[in-house]
Amino acid sequence: MTSAPKIGVLALQGDVREHIRALEASGAEATAVRRQEELNAVSALVIPGGESTTMWKLATAFELLEPLRLRIKEGMPAYGSCAGMIMLADRIEGGIDGQQTLGGIDMVVRRNAFGRQVDSFEADLDFASRGPMRAVFIRAPWVESVGPDVEVLGRTEPGDRIVAVRQGPLLATSFHPELTGDARVHSYFVEMVREF
Repeated sequence: MTSAPKIGVLALQGDVREHIRALEASGAEATAVRRQEELNAVSALVIPGGESTTMWKLATAFELLEPLRLRIKEGMPAYGSCAGMIMLADRIEGGIDGQQTLGGIDMVVRRNAFGRQVDSFEADLDFASRGPMRAVFIRAPWVESVGPDVEVLGRTEPGDRIVAVRQGPLLATSFHPELTGDARVHSYFVEMVREF
C-alpha cells in the first residue's frame, strides 16, 4: 500500500484529536470511528487511552464490541495506547468483575500498574530500537507476561517493565505518544499498516 492508509481512531473516549494529528503527520488519512459503518470504512484502528472499563461499556453500548473483535480477529492492524493496550490484551489483572477486552495480543496486562493519577510520570525509553523517546505514563498499565509470538518493543528504565509490544498487525504501548509531539510510534504503526 503506497497511498495514505485510512486509519480510524476509536472515538468513544480519550485523546482522539491528538491521535488523528499524529497519524496525519505520519502520512495516514485519519478519521474518528464511533459506529460500525465508520469502522467498516477504515483499514486500521487506533484505540486511545481513557478508562478501560468505561471503554468496554461504551463499545458495548455503541454495538461496536463484537464488530471490533471480528475485525481484529480477521487481521485488521490496530494500535492501543494505555487503556487501548488493555483492550488489546488477551488477559488482564486488576480488572473489575466481568471486564472484557477485544483481545488479540497474547499478553497479561496489569491495569493501573504504575499507580493512580497522581503517580503519572514521564520517562525516556527506547522504542523499537528507534532511539531515546520521551514517554508519558498516566495511570498506565504494564505488561506482566507475553506469549512466544509477542515482540517486546520497549521497557522502562529503571524497573525493566514491558511497556510496548507487537504481535503481527497489533501494536500496544502503556504510554501516550500522542501527547509528546514525537510521531515515531504513529509512524511505526503507519508502516505496519502498509505491510498488511
